[in-house]
Amino acid sequence: MSEKVEKYLPVCVSLGPGDPELVTLKAVRRLQKVEIIYCPATQSEGKTLSRAKDILDELGIDEHKIRLFPVPMNKDRTLAEKVYSAIASDIDKCYQTGQSVAFVAEGDAGFYSSVHYISDRLEGMGISVEHIAGIPAFIACGALAGIHVVKQDERLSVFPSTTSAEEIMMEVEAGRSVVLMKLSQQKDTIKKTIEALPDAQFHYFENVGIAQKEFYTNKREEIMQRSFPYFSLLIVKKIEED
Repeated sequence: MSEKVEKYLPVCVSLGPGDPELVTLKAVRRLQKVEIIYCPATQSEGKTLSRAKDILDELGIDEHKIRLFPVPMNKDRTLAEKVYSAIASDIDKCYQTGQSVAFVAEGDAGFYSSVHYISDRLEGMGISVEHIAGIPAFIACGALAGIHVVKQDERLSVFPSTTSAEEIMMEVEAGRSVVLMKLSQQKDTIKKTIEALPDAQFHYFENVGIAQKEFYTNKREEIMQRSFPYFSLLIVKKIEED
């Protein structure tokens, strides 16, 4: 008679914006405890890059239990979807054999994170997933700039790449704070918005949480000259009247 295998729920661990010191204690303890960690990566000029693994390395997580999985970075998500399905299948096998598994995401996995699709697939298999929260990038950006992202009764709007200068302008003129993400995909929209909103504050960030790469400015002319790399973000607020 075979012994019953004790099964451990997979856990989705959010790592925050990039600074290892912003990873929660709960996340660190779980990462130290599990046997296997699936970690997203990208391919660039023949090299495998992973900001998530860089964070794990800084935390002193045993590299022998880290398994990188490259995620294609393009708008056609067909290949990426196949990767997520394959990783969910691997995690399922680990779960069935009693191995404890985590998969990680930068920022917060529930906030514009493709890694969450792994969780969706596992849930579809009938496997519950524990989620550990992380600090979203725009919160870390607000702290770096020392700004009150939203206060009192203000509302916050968050836009990915699918927006227009007109939509952004309407939100700002209505007194809402606006967070713009994926700037590399909407350079013309951003520059048009800056030119069209003289009565607004623009807070621009790159690589927040990454040592020696972090950049912040609230000067329009500097923002207009930036190339808007992948890890960039903009917070727009209406200038308060005295």
